[in-house]
Amino acid sequence: MRLLIQLRPTAELVAAVADPGVTVRSSDIIDAPGGFALDDSYAPVVVPGVSGTARPEYSMAARDATVLVRGEIADEEVTAGVARLNRSGTVTAVFADPVIETCLTCGGDPAVGTWHDIESRLRVGELAAAGLDGSAVALAILDTGINAALVGKVRGTPVTIDAARSWNPAGVTGTAGEFPVAHGSMCAFDALIAAPKAALLDVPVLQSTRHGSTVMDGLLSDAVAAFAYLRTVLNDQPAASRALVISNSWGSFSPKWDFPVGNPGNYSDNPSHPFNIIVGSLEAAGADIVFAAGNCGRDCPDGRCEYQAQPIGGANSHPGVLSVAGVDSGGVRVGYSSQGPGRLSARKPDICSYTHFLGSTAFGASEPDTGTSAACPVAAGVVAAIRTEWSATALPPAQLRALLQRTATDGGSPGFDNDYGYGVVDTGAILEELQRTAGRA
Repeated sequence: MRLLIQLRPTAELVAAVADPGVTVRSSDIIDAPGGFALDDSYAPVVVPGVSGTARPEYSMAARDATVLVRGEIADEEVTAGVARLNRSGTVTAVFADPVIETCLTCGGDPAVGTWHDIESRLRVGELAAAGLDGSAVALAILDTGINAALVGKVRGTPVTIDAARSWNPAGVTGTAGEFPVAHGSMCAFDALIAAPKAALLDVPVLQSTRHGSTVMDGLLSDAVAAFAYLRTVLNDQPAASRALVISNSWGSFSPKWDFPVGNPGNYSDNPSHPFNIIVGSLEAAGADIVFAAGNCGRDCPDGRCEYQAQPIGGANSHPGVLSVAGVDSGGVRVGYSSQGPGRLSARKPDICSYTHFLGSTAFGASEPDTGTSAACPVAAGVVAAIRTEWSATALPPAQLRALLQRTATDGGSPGFDNDYGYGVVDTGAILEELQRTAGRA
């Protein structure tokens, strides 16, 4: 079983890990006990300290922060191995590092409309006329990697890949924007529907593999490292124009690679898991984090779904993210879209966005962009479009989520419901409210 080990080394070591100019290996921090295979290729990650619950505060100060390393214990030795780790001086906790996978749908139904219909639904022309086209907004696609040539060819316009700020996990080779055509290319295409001039950061976390697995599996620890890297991207931006949108069309489908609910190392239901803390800290710093709700809906669950109830878990259900369910181009909920309540925050999904339309051709000319995998980047594109003129300083992420919620068009019962969240994203209503807000400024 893969594990994340949380350590509290000296403040000097924490500061060294946080310094991009200093190389610190995991073996510099911990002497691994017998039976634990430390992964020295995984660069240690600083996790902020957190205090408070209703309004958490995060601190990257060396005296408050901890450090994560990664390793593996044989499945039959997990209980004894974790006990040995917990006796290893600086270890403060041991957490699951579950497999994460793309949220492509199980469905075989034909497409409902095309991406041009989604452009119309999202009033992309009106967004552009208002100056909201994503120009220069950093839009990170955490997925299998982007093939910019395909995306640009289908769109008929050039695609901006911000190679300088893109990032690969340890062991993943490849150049930003030049990965094989796959799920990540679909996500990039769909994000550009509402934000055609956004600068795409290619972050191929789902190219990481575990022994005997496939390129469609990743490890949560690589997402942890990616989010830690994206904090540096955010911090390097001037406060007045700060904007970073992170699209995540993936999740954990099964409890088999997690500790049981209630175990201190659990991920799905545990706000203290390091990834959930890093997600909250990045949102608090000004990042807009968008997650797919998943494809474990009661009408057509993906065959990988193994949660018996409440399939929106972990960071996909974090109170600081926008969790996105799926509707077709007519606004009808797709049967595979996961229903709430969420595990970390009950009122999930937040909103619905569009999916199951002909778009990227990533899986064939007649195959739709589908799943909440497509709905998520479509919504992330709307967020990036808004960020063209409204920085995270002017409109913090929590306020932007509230704007999307209250302007959404009810899809089910009035107000929030577990099928549609607060409703289907409505860019016309968003524009009206933003214009009223600008008029009061």
